[in-house]
Amino acid sequence: MPAVHHKLLLEDALQDSPQTRSLLSVFEEDSGMLTDYTNQLLQTLQRVFGAQSEMGLATEQLSQQLLDYEKKNFALGKGDEEVICTLQNFAKTVGELNSIHSDLASQMADSMVFPLIQFREKDLTEISTLKEIFSIATDVYICMLNPLLCGQLKNDLVKEVAYTRRKQHQASLQYYCALNALQYRKRVAMLEPMLGYTQAQISFFKKGIELVSKKMETFLSSVSKMTQNIQAQLDVEAEAMRTSQKELLSVEDTVYMPDKDSDSVNRTLIQKAGYLNIRNKTGLVTTAWDRLFFFTQGGNLMCQPRGAVAGGMVLDLDNSSVMAVECEDRRYCFQITSPTGKTSMILQAESKKEYEEWICTVNNISRQIYLTDNPEAVAIRLNQTAIQAVTPITSFEKRQEGSANPDRSAKPGGVHASGSDSQKTGAAPEPEDLIAPGTPIQFDIMLPASEFQDQNRAGGRRTNPFGETDDCTTENDDSLLQQVFVVRFQGSMAVRCGDNQEVIYEAMRQVLAARAIHNIFRTTESHLMVTSSSLSLIDPQTQVTRISFQLEEVCQFAAHQENGRLMGFVVEGRDWSDGNEEGEPSFSAFVFESNTEGEKICYTINLAKEITEAKKDPEALAKLMKNMPLTNDGKFLLLEPETGNSNTGESQEDLESEA
Repeated sequence: MPAVHHKLLLEDALQDSPQTRSLLSVFEEDSGMLTDYTNQLLQTLQRVFGAQSEMGLATEQLSQQLLDYEKKNFALGKGDEEVICTLQNFAKTVGELNSIHSDLASQMADSMVFPLIQFREKDLTEISTLKEIFSIATDVYICMLNPLLCGQLKNDLVKEVAYTRRKQHQASLQYYCALNALQYRKRVAMLEPMLGYTQAQISFFKKGIELVSKKMETFLSSVSKMTQNIQAQLDVEAEAMRTSQKELLSVEDTVYMPDKDSDSVNRTLIQKAGYLNIRNKTGLVTTAWDRLFFFTQGGNLMCQPRGAVAGGMVLDLDNSSVMAVECEDRRYCFQITSPTGKTSMILQAESKKEYEEWICTVNNISRQIYLTDNPEAVAIRLNQTAIQAVTPITSFEKRQEGSANPDRSAKPGGVHASGSDSQKTGAAPEPEDLIAPGTPIQFDIMLPASEFQDQNRAGGRRTNPFGETDDCTTENDDSLLQQVFVVRFQGSMAVRCGDNQEVIYEAMRQVLAARAIHNIFRTTESHLMVTSSSLSLIDPQTQVTRISFQLEEVCQFAAHQENGRLMGFVVEGRDWSDGNEEGEPSFSAFVFESNTEGEKICYTINLAKEITEAKKDPEALAKLMKNMPLTNDGKFLLLEPETGNSNTGESQEDLESEA
């Protein structure tokens, strides 16, 4: 049985956590064992009482039989009168003994059997009834909560859910109070029968023998005093629980209403716990939702089913991806996918606050922030960086002054980070001069490319409405340069100019900030092929060219100043929407994350432009080919191919970006 200081905390009744449920199950198990033991003890005590009652009936019958001897008119012989007189004396003595046995039986019934019956019928039955009420209230609350989780936001339904949750809370408080009080009442219930039995026996012996042991009286006195002390403790504890129950039930109804959280969302969490609904497949096309308790432990997502002593690992969150998803019958749903993409699960939170905090927590853990010396500070700093990223700044020059690496900021992108066009000098332009405020951002390159490209450029290679080119071969056979890089598309957007390298940095800032603010972590992996005539983005699975640009269309390219794996380029096109025959220039910026240094990609693009210019002068081309190593087929040898490992499972489609 639990110790005295182990009790159910009434403050935990509303949260209904697995720890509280686990402790509650211990109390319920003890209550069941106590009920069985009480029934067995009561049967034994009733047998003793029955034996004593039978003893009283037997002595009464014996006394009557002794008195009936005279009435039978047996043939009297010599000495029969003395026998009759002796039998009458025996009958009187037996009658007195019968009176004593009757009193003993009466005392046993009142002080031994009745207290235990009262304990079983009142206290144990109350526990069973409250348990059933608590179970029904919990089932009714969950049943009423499901329509609300499906999006039926009716005022009557919300009030009904709050009412049922309040009833469930009230039932749990009454149930917990009864279980706590049972820890005291069971001790009194075990002591009282034996105290009554012993006192009845002593009273029985006192009537026969006036002397009684002084030691026994002292013991019984101490037992009686102990019983009184326990009863006093029960009174104090019962009063405290009544006061606490009254305070807990005096809260507003909004406490019981789902999706009424008044606190702001904490986006810096590195651990979280709470109930979530998980979608399980029950058939070929059917699914079911189960409400389970989930919590994070280090870099793992754990789950503790009802009735389980401890939780088990569900998914390793390191380098995993999380994103919000739309479910046809549920709201507040999000999906967690393993780094390999082979394992994924769809979960649903019970409120918008919980929904956003779970997504942020999983994202923070996937970045392995918890492995740092001060994970809370790192999470706060990353969150502040995401917020500052969408804060307007007066000039790009001020942003460079606050850079963590001023050496690289002074010379953005390194030696090979810029294109062949000359950069403007003087004051840095305003962000509004580079990109129009409110410009939409495209995050998925796998959408039909023509729908997006036709709005921002014209000319160059056109793609068909299905997003695939007519020819899977991406380059001509006479191309002098062909290099493939593994990249993940981060986003693209229309920009106002193509002659300033800082437009690429501003596009990177806005794309990454938008992904952080809107919790968009899913990216698409592609192969970026750089040749001496074009840039092509190829699907690694189907080898289909999704987008292709002529090299003369690429007017700017640069690597990120601090994150060397980020790079971007600006493509120039023509817009004929105004009716101008020549078309107005239009520019689009594309941002990528690569597995290698972004400066290597910029260097390759710069070399491709040099080859294009050198083709116009045979002597310059010959000099360039003499200074660069060539492959067996006469092409420039720059880097080892990166695509060798892309098909082995490490580079799957829709991996999470580390930007």
